Amino acid sequence: MSSIDSLLNLLKNTPDGPFFNPWYQNDPQHDLDSNGPDIRKKQLTHYLKERIDTAKYLFIAEALGYQGGHFTGIAMTSERILLGHHESVHGIPADGAFQSIDPQRTSKPKVNEKGMSEPTATIMWKAIYQLGIDPYETVLWNALPWHPYDPDEGLLSNRTPTDSELEQGYPSLKVFLELFSDGQIIAVGRKCEQSLDAFGISNYTPVRHPANGGAPKFRRQMKELIRN
Repeated sequence: MSSIDSLLNLLKNTPDGPFFNPWYQNDPQHDLDSNGPDIRKKQLTHYLKERIDTAKYLFIAEALGYQGGHFTGIAMTSERILLGHHESVHGIPADGAFQSIDPQRTSKPKVNEKGMSEPTATIMWKAIYQLGIDPYETVLWNALPWHPYDPDEGLLSNRTPTDSELEQGYPSLKVFLELFSDGQIIAVGRKCEQSLDAFGISNYTPVRHPANGGAPKFRRQMKELIRN
């Protein structure tokens, strides 16, 4: 039977090329200290553990981003969400990701005083709360779990992974889906759909990626999805 430990072991296998592994690598230029990987691994572990028996919806996007999981260890989840800085503005409480440990930032304050903020993460979590979905019934993940960055721009950048790179996410995605085998798979964006199709996974529901002007359609599709 798959376990969270099995998944974490697979996440050690960082693909070759410009990738950052938030759970096993330190970002010396931007991490607050050398404990960053351990903190991110711990936060991901508790995030998953607290959803094992409750998950209904598995939202899977393309790849980890520098404003989100790079510093939190959790897909489509930013430091500002974990620290509660989006509660008053966007209605996203700080206890939505996990409750068994205290959340921690791993970026230096000089990178961003209140912690990193990712537009996709904000739209996703805001939609969850606005639709009245229990955040512990949702699990956020990426078809490619690591952070692909542009080597010319540095670690604080994102790039589109190649098809061959996306294939390297399959082993961890397979274990993730086995962990939450009763959950409904929701592909966030066309690139994720293509990855799932390539992996032979067809039992998913597609929704528009909220980035690049897609937020209104994403919210409409989310509302329809929950209604059904």
